[in-house]
Amino acid sequence: MTSAPGSARVLLIGSTGQLGHTLRGSLASLGVVRSVDRRDAELSHPDALAATLAPLFASLRPTIVVNAAAYTAVDRAESEPDLARAVNATSPGVLAALAESVGATFVHYSTDYVFDGSGERPWTEADAPHPLGVYGQTKLAGERAVAAACRKHLILRTSWVVGPHGDNFLKTILRLAAERDTLRVVDDQIGAPTSTALLADVTDKLLRALSDAGPDDPRWGCYHVAPSGFTSWHGVAQVVVETARQRGRPLQLTADAVAPIPSSEYPLPAPRPRNSRLDTHKLRATFGVDLLDWRADVDRVVQQLDAEATT
Repeated sequence: MTSAPGSARVLLIGSTGQLGHTLRGSLASLGVVRSVDRRDAELSHPDALAATLAPLFASLRPTIVVNAAAYTAVDRAESEPDLARAVNATSPGVLAALAESVGATFVHYSTDYVFDGSGERPWTEADAPHPLGVYGQTKLAGERAVAAACRKHLILRTSWVVGPHGDNFLKTILRLAAERDTLRVVDDQIGAPTSTALLADVTDKLLRALSDAGPDDPRWGCYHVAPSGFTSWHGVAQVVVETARQRGRPLQLTADAVAPIPSSEYPLPAPRPRNSRLDTHKLRATFGVDLLDWRADVDRVVQQLDAEATT
């Protein structure tokens, strides 16, 4: 069984990334956390990964393994498919197999890009994936590799990740809003921005709920995680600008000066799903998780950025 919360031995892979940085703090409430980054394990070389990490798994014998590492350069993945597959698909399978070998829980994060973005109905976990590009294809392959390798697995699919660390849409908008008085943002891709803090909160709640669960517990599996409500990238940009201005940021841009444009006016190498809505009913019904509105989640990130700027 998984160690009870507070006494777990947690191994965090990808601790320096956008999500990993947030998880480093939140996972500490579960027990002792050992962080691993590229210096310790290079996921771009999966053939060597098992041999590299086997001694650590043998000595630490983690009860929880959390993989926050990923190849997230969506457009570059189209020209680097082998690298994207190594990091997003093959290596997660290796890590999940190592977790299984010591009886650990394995947590892995995935994306709305596993779907083709058709229609307007929010995607459920039961819907058949059909990724449009290399990034989504490799993330889907990673999901399947993890599920096949480790019985006690949690795969958390999410959308439009933002946070105070690393590069993301929210921070880009704030930077541009300080430099420009007009901005054009796509308005025909619909989903919800999800903060790393929300993902960390949900991860914590699920691990606590499953702390005594055996490998045959039906609650293991895949869940969609996103705040409530939906919007476009244009809608996100407007709320980010308005929130930052209300908090006293000296921006040149106003929310009204963010102009909506179709995706056709902003072509990119990799296709984007038009419908990135994720249905979170399974998560809420199974674990009783409350998910705040996406606007409140955006506000939380802006607050974190402001707090860090003053420390």
